Amino acid sequence: VQLQASGGGLVQAGDSLRLSCSASGRTYSSYVMGWFRQAPGKEREFVAAITWPDGGIYYTDSVKGRFTISRDNAKNSVFLQMNSLKPEDTAVYYCVVRLGATIYVRSEEYGNWGQGTLVTVSS
Repeated sequence: VQLQASGGGLVQAGDSLRLSCSASGRTYSSYVMGWFRQAPGKEREFVAAITWPDGGIYYTDSVKGRFTISRDNAKNSVFLQMNSLKPEDTAVYYCVVRLGATIYVRSEEYGNWGQGTLVTVSS
């Protein structure tokens, strides 16, 4: 499975951005797509994920109420709408996918990673 992420950029605090990720290649009946992020000097951090086909969703606490993950089944795509962005959201955001129906927050559980898209939030 190949992942292509896009949508990052430079914004001011309080602004919004929408990240997109499309998956190509072999398809599966049950899998998880989501987002991790890595800020400079920090470890990769789980952000949000959504399951196929059930649509189960999980967010890390720091983005709840500000970020929304959604999907387009027909296009095998996942989106991350990020509102009320804060400087601490600055990071490279990675799209991930794993087989199965369980959302994990450990990066080691995800074998497929996209190339990353940089989000910079200025204060």
